[in-house]
Amino acid sequence: MSGIVLSASVRQNLLSLQSTADLLATTQNRLSTGKSVNSALDNPTNYFTAQSLDNRASDINNLLDGIANGVQVLQAANTGLTSLQKLIDSAKSIANQALQTTVGYSSKSSVSTTIAGATAADLRGTTSFASAVANSNVLYSGAAGGVTAATSGATLGGISGSDTGTVINAATTAAKLLNGAAAGDANAGVVAGDTLTVNGKTITFAAGDQPTTTPTGLTQVATSAGVTTGNVYTDTSGNVTVYLGSTTKASIGDVLTAVDLASGVQSNVAGTLTLNAGQTASTVTGGGALKLQSTTGSDLSVTGKADILKALGLTSATGAGNVTATAARTTSSTTVSSLVSSGSTLNVDGHVITFKDAPTPAAASLASTQGVSGNVVTDGNGNSTVYLQSGTISDVLKAIDFATGVQTFTLNGSGGGTLATASGQTPSSINTSGQLKLSTGVNADLSITGTGNALSVFGLAGNTGTASAFTAARTSGVGGIAGKTLTFTSFNGGTAVNVTFGDGTNGTVKTLDQLNSQLQANNLAATIDANGQLTITASNDYASSTIGSTVAGGAIGGTLTSALTFTTASTPTQDVVAQSARANLVSQYNNILNQIDTTSVDSSFNGVNLLNGDQLKLVFDETGKSSLNITGVTYNSKGLGLASLTVGVDFIDNAATNRVLTNLNSASSTLRSEASALGSNLSVVQIRQDFNKNLINVLQTGSSNLTLADTNVEAANSQALSTRQSIAVSALSLANTSQQSVLQLLR
Repeated sequence: MSGIVLSASVRQNLLSLQSTADLLATTQNRLSTGKSVNSALDNPTNYFTAQSLDNRASDINNLLDGIANGVQVLQAANTGLTSLQKLIDSAKSIANQALQTTVGYSSKSSVSTTIAGATAADLRGTTSFASAVANSNVLYSGAAGGVTAATSGATLGGISGSDTGTVINAATTAAKLLNGAAAGDANAGVVAGDTLTVNGKTITFAAGDQPTTTPTGLTQVATSAGVTTGNVYTDTSGNVTVYLGSTTKASIGDVLTAVDLASGVQSNVAGTLTLNAGQTASTVTGGGALKLQSTTGSDLSVTGKADILKALGLTSATGAGNVTATAARTTSSTTVSSLVSSGSTLNVDGHVITFKDAPTPAAASLASTQGVSGNVVTDGNGNSTVYLQSGTISDVLKAIDFATGVQTFTLNGSGGGTLATASGQTPSSINTSGQLKLSTGVNADLSITGTGNALSVFGLAGNTGTASAFTAARTSGVGGIAGKTLTFTSFNGGTAVNVTFGDGTNGTVKTLDQLNSQLQANNLAATIDANGQLTITASNDYASSTIGSTVAGGAIGGTLTSALTFTTASTPTQDVVAQSARANLVSQYNNILNQIDTTSVDSSFNGVNLLNGDQLKLVFDETGKSSLNITGVTYNSKGLGLASLTVGVDFIDNAATNRVLTNLNSASSTLRSEASALGSNLSVVQIRQDFNKNLINVLQTGSSNLTLADTNVEAANSQALSTRQSIAVSALSLANTSQQSVLQLLR
């Protein structure tokens, strides 16, 4: 072929066609690979740079799987921590349940001593209390003008009052029949079943003659002056029955007798109608009108149907409805200006004085547990009844002294007794100004409250007359243990006690509250009973401990122990039922610990357990210089500082339970701290995971920027080269045409 000679035009066109074919092949290669640099020959710099970037991206991508596994390891550990926290909370619930059960001991360790006269308000005792005197407001007599001071002899009851009715029949007398037909008899219209109410007592009118035998619970009132029929019966409560009679009919006198019996003007003494001392019997006036009398102890109140009271001349009203007729007592120079209402009371230092509208009973009529002194009936223990029909201010003062202990009345079992003034005391009295001088006594501060009008009558209701109580303090001195000290060494880790008894100032202790304030920090508590017995007891938290023992501490000492004898510390007594319940809680708690152990072992991923002591190392870059080492922990029960409980040792009292709760709270804090650390590490790992993914993208993008072809340009080049190639083929064909012409000539 070397002998073949091509023309210049042919050769030129052939070379152009070869060049176009090469360029077209290059363009098609770029379009097929998408790269403009496919080998080092294309662009050595870009090729090797891109290759380096792709290699690094590949290396980092290979690390992502390890990082992803690390994330799951951390997630598994976090899941384990969450479960462990819930188990710890369950254990706390069990411990709190133990705290809420019965303390576990029916009695706790205690020491005690008796301080004579000691109270919660003053532990020093009352050996040196002295009686004081308290004055009431001025009491006046009922003399005209209202400024005459009352005296001890002023009576508590008034002057008997009367209610004179209108004339019911001319010249009516007590002997006239109640519903008689004869001239001058009354026509009261009373029928069987009608009643009158007199000062709370009931008068009942019954049909028929008086019974041949005395009805059960009733006593017949024998005939007396002004009573002609004896148709009146009474019961022990003061209620009266009047038999209207058919043969022997009831008289006006029977009605008067019934009213007087119900009001207390007269009494039925062993079947005999007896006028009570100082009282005035109800009568019929010379003009034929009823004259009903009140007692000196109460105003009279008669209530009944209007028609009956009108017929008796006691009202002008008519009809079947009830109306009331009254007769009020009056005062005089021999009485107090304000009369005491029957039923009123004074409560003096917890003892009750009752004021009663009745004559003072005779000693022989009293039970063996009562005695009478003047117009006062007492039980010998400070409770008394003052009888208003003849009682005086002197009687009231005596009753108050019985209540305070200033005076005593020793019963003799026959209704009498021996009156005496307590040693060193002065009986209460009334001064010339009319003030009550009340002795407080030494047993207690004076405290008087009342019902009814008793407080105001005796000037004990304050300056305004509205006070509901009257008080006065005894003169107090230093108690028997003042200046003495009481010590307790530290009891179960508490603060040692060193108290001095005194008046409560300058750090001294007077009251039970002050003593308890000192004892509380040493896990002890004090109580005192009505007999002055001071008892110091272990607190509920340490119910299983014995005061003064070698293990618990709390040995007692101080100068008080030489003045008073303390008992040997008692040992606590277990409550079998409560301890059984607590033992069951111990078993539940130990089951929770077993679950903690298994949960910590199961918190692994792909063989790595950060809660069982394993370590996790994560590499973040291709050189290994960027990494994270996470050291695992051992969070089984022992690793969390928790130990199995023992029946009979743990949960036996609140202190043992609180120790378990302290450990649980510490374990809970440890778990929260580790969860925070794991969360922080997880956040770091996830950030690095995202960073590596983004970095791979950056590297691959950079590599692509160096080697990728511009498809738009290469596509245009491909079209241009195809056109160029077609034109070159045509040009080559034209160049060969001249040679074909020469060939034709040769033929």
